[in-house]
Amino acid sequence: MESSANRKKTKIVTTTVWRPVSTQANSSEGNYMSLNDLNEIARRLGFRIEGALKPRPKRHLNLRCMAAAPMIRFIREKENSTWKKIEEEIGVKIIFPPGKKEYITIEGISAECVTTASEKFQILIKEVIKSPALNYTHFVSLPLAIHPQLVEKLFHFQNSILGISSKNEVTCLDDDNNQDTSDEESREIPSDRAHVVAVNLKAEEGNKNPKAGPPRASKSSKLDEKTTALSALGIDKSIFIKPKTFHLTVLMLKLYNKDLVDVAANSLSSKIMHALDGQPVAVRLKGLDCMRGSFAKARVLYAPVEVIGGEDRLLRACQVIIDAFTEAGLVLEKDARQKLKLHATVMNASHRKRNKYSRRADTFDARGIVEQFGSEEWGEYLIREAHLSRRFVYDENGYYQCRVSIPFPEKSE
Repeated sequence: MESSANRKKTKIVTTTVWRPVSTQANSSEGNYMSLNDLNEIARRLGFRIEGALKPRPKRHLNLRCMAAAPMIRFIREKENSTWKKIEEEIGVKIIFPPGKKEYITIEGISAECVTTASEKFQILIKEVIKSPALNYTHFVSLPLAIHPQLVEKLFHFQNSILGISSKNEVTCLDDDNNQDTSDEESREIPSDRAHVVAVNLKAEEGNKNPKAGPPRASKSSKLDEKTTALSALGIDKSIFIKPKTFHLTVLMLKLYNKDLVDVAANSLSSKIMHALDGQPVAVRLKGLDCMRGSFAKARVLYAPVEVIGGEDRLLRACQVIIDAFTEAGLVLEKDARQKLKLHATVMNASHRKRNKYSRRADTFDARGIVEQFGSEEWGEYLIREAHLSRRFVYDENGYYQCRVSIPFPEKSE
């Protein structure tokens, strides 16, 4: 037991020591005494330390990595194990933004770890962009919806098939093009007869002669029958292309770096003018055709495109666009190898709005439609510009939001 004299010689010191942290990785080690070392020195000097060392809050460095919002969402949901592994291995925090902001934030205690994590995240982006599960974000389009007379013809085409007659319903069709339709049917019509029923109903609607025969069913019952027939064919309003978005597709893209987009687009205008020999280019649309398979099991129905005066100039201009985006590293290898086929899609089964109970295959029977519109003269139209269009986002006119516009010549030089 200590004597009272000895106890008087012992001084009790309570202290709090803040330990600074350097922003350089591992540079703080060895520059400051540990709690054990400080206690040992105090013991030799006859002091006793009570309390604990409280480290100074660490400084964090933030670095933003830019990426398209759909890609960020895909990485967060589908590649969560990969980005979490980056966090664990390097000791950083990857912060995903709310909403549709186009960046992620990497947070760490040193410039080295933040930079390393950023490099790994960029590698992840390049791997993800090749995934077939990731949707295309943009595409290069040649807008045709800028011609009002063509838009009107497309409305007539859709309304004639769907049995819509009033102007109000026309507007509704365009606005609600991708809404779901009911799978319930009042009665079944064999699929091998459904296309005949649909054509006959169209003919009956145009027959106004009161002497044509005995009284027929009411107009509403005819439309119900026609709707049932169309359902059996796999036709509903969701698979029609919106007239206000009508276009020719040049190239599909998955864009994640806006700076590269600007680099690719900057020099295109003069190159396109050269490819077109400084002359305007127009196309003629006539008839209907099927992209693959048969009209009985169609996936894509389109209006064939004929370039007036020969297609070489327009194809050259399109190839200039494809080459520019390919050289900028924005085109997938498989897309760069594809042969360009200009076509104006009017119906696409992949656009079908579904519910969880729907089991219908992604095809439709287009035979009746081709019987009615197979020789349709859609008209001749000037190609005025090319757009880098953003998918699923529309401007005030109903066309796809434009990221970059590249003018075509409208008058001969």
